Amino acid sequence: MAATPISAIFLMSATLRLDPGLTVNLLSAAFVLSGVGSLIQSLGPWKFGPRLPFVMLPGGAPLILFIAIAEQHGLPTATGAVVLTAAFSFVVLPVFSRLLRFFPALVIGTMIVIVGVNLVKVGAVLVTGRPGEPGFADPTNLALGMVTIGFTVVFYLLFTGILRQLAVMLGLVAGTVVAGLLGRFDAGGAAEGGLVSLPQLMPFGSPQFNLVAALPLMLYSLASMAEATGQTVINAEAVGKKIDTRTDVPKTVRGDALTSLFGGFFGLPLMVTSGENIGIVRVTGVRSRFVTAAAGVVLVVIGFLAPVTRVISVVPSAVVGGTAMVVFAVITVLGVQMLGRSDLDRHTSTFVCAVALALGLLPILIPGVYAGFPPNVRILLESGVAVGAFVAAVLNVLFHHVRPRVAARLTTARTESDR
Repeated sequence: MAATPISAIFLMSATLRLDPGLTVNLLSAAFVLSGVGSLIQSLGPWKFGPRLPFVMLPGGAPLILFIAIAEQHGLPTATGAVVLTAAFSFVVLPVFSRLLRFFPALVIGTMIVIVGVNLVKVGAVLVTGRPGEPGFADPTNLALGMVTIGFTVVFYLLFTGILRQLAVMLGLVAGTVVAGLLGRFDAGGAAEGGLVSLPQLMPFGSPQFNLVAALPLMLYSLASMAEATGQTVINAEAVGKKIDTRTDVPKTVRGDALTSLFGGFFGLPLMVTSGENIGIVRVTGVRSRFVTAAAGVVLVVIGFLAPVTRVISVVPSAVVGGTAMVVFAVITVLGVQMLGRSDLDRHTSTFVCAVALALGLLPILIPGVYAGFPPNVRILLESGVAVGAFVAAVLNVLFHHVRPRVAARLTTARTESDR
């Protein structure tokens, strides 16, 4: 529960080049909101939370989408996208099951692949530096990035269970130790300042609301609702609790949305219930929701301890970049797995995916390709994630919903005319 907020803010800070003070503030907010969300899902006040042993955390695809939006449109727009998506979740919750058929694995998987490819590139830049800048492709930084990846692989190979889930975090720690041995690690700033740290409201300024920029996150939220449905059912089975999916699943989604809404105003990506937590419940046999509620309290306390949060500022970017490349590549693979469940043997599905990937990856692979277009048009076209998701959604509707209906009507009309 502690590794995920730390890793998420590490990646976010290094990728977006945030200053140490802002990074410390975000880590504090991540711990506090993770704790508050865990309390909501575990204790279930009013219509929020299913009263199951859930832990809420940042990270995963929502973090990747947040970083992508921030890279394209700026941090205020990224936080605005989180707030819009949280509000969107409340609005569409009553009808989300009907909307899911328009956004199947084909659409969401294509979007996740584009996001992953884009951010593997971003993670690599943390290791190599930007082309043309001093220190580009510095051998020591490259070595640190590769060593971090190597340690992550070794830990994942040797460990099992919960320790294997921490392989990425342990690789980050090992890479930091190597950086210290090479003289690339300065921990002096971690001991400065007081003992208590309070999260700052709107650390990037007032959120800016841009529906086009928020579109990928909104589309993903539909898939997240479907995932929350499965998680609620599986978690209830794991603890032996009978639930009513019509009432308890919406409580999980509302808990996610409420925590994300507050998190957006503190500069955080979407907060989601942890799927790994369900696995830990099964492995350990600890089924009490009061245990995860206590974990939530621990997270809140950690969030207020400034010495813990200040450690974030001393990790070298090359080490974070090595970790980022692995995490972002895993997200890409998850997108590929999702596409594997989307019946790509159908020629129409292959065509939809191919066109969406081509148009979505174009501005990522060739930056500035739309520089000659008007500013308002360029804002949309330069967001490869938004373009890919929009194209995939529209083509999916045309090929798999509109075309079959038109063909069925034409066939019926011909049959009736033959009679």
